[in-house]
Amino acid sequence: MSRSTSSQTSLPAVGLRPRRDFDALHKRRRKAAALFAEGAGAAEVAAQLEVSIQAASVWRRRWQQEGEAGLAGAGRAGRRPRLSAEQIRSVELALLEGPRAHGFGNELWTLERVAEVIKRVTGIAYHPGHVWRILRQLGWSRQKPSRWAAERDPEKVEAWINERWPELKRGPSRSAPGSSSKTRPASR
Repeated sequence: MSRSTSSQTSLPAVGLRPRRDFDALHKRRRKAAALFAEGAGAAEVAAQLEVSIQAASVWRRRWQQEGEAGLAGAGRAGRRPRLSAEQIRSVELALLEGPRAHGFGNELWTLERVAEVIKRVTGIAYHPGHVWRILRQLGWSRQKPSRWAAERDPEKVEAWINERWPELKRGPSRSAPGSSSKTRPASR
């Protein structure tokens, strides 16, 4: 795994990925309350604030029952993250040091290794199957090796492509009789 090139130029914002703008949502509901107070109906509010008529109707009912406090909103949606933005930054810095810096035998990050580094750096254990979410937030992606193996011999590869591959692609010779028996010599 490595950092994808598109997000390498700059680190993501503190939130790491786009989140709901709760302040803007609250302002929109306050604007709806002001429009309701002026006598606007749900359809008019929906058109002005670019929301569905159903949402505007729910807001109007809450405004009528509870006043502007009824439109305050629920606050944060979903479960709170286990790692703070600061902890995620420290995990990213540790990952950028490379696997060998953390005592691993080669330069390959696996989900298990990343989970171990997260545990070492933050003290919070993540299941390897969930580590990919953090990596995606950081802009990392699965990668294939960017270079060929050092042992690769280009001359042998070329010979294999020119000589052996055409034989394999062609398939077994059709001139000799075949047999479906694996014990007979004529068997392919």
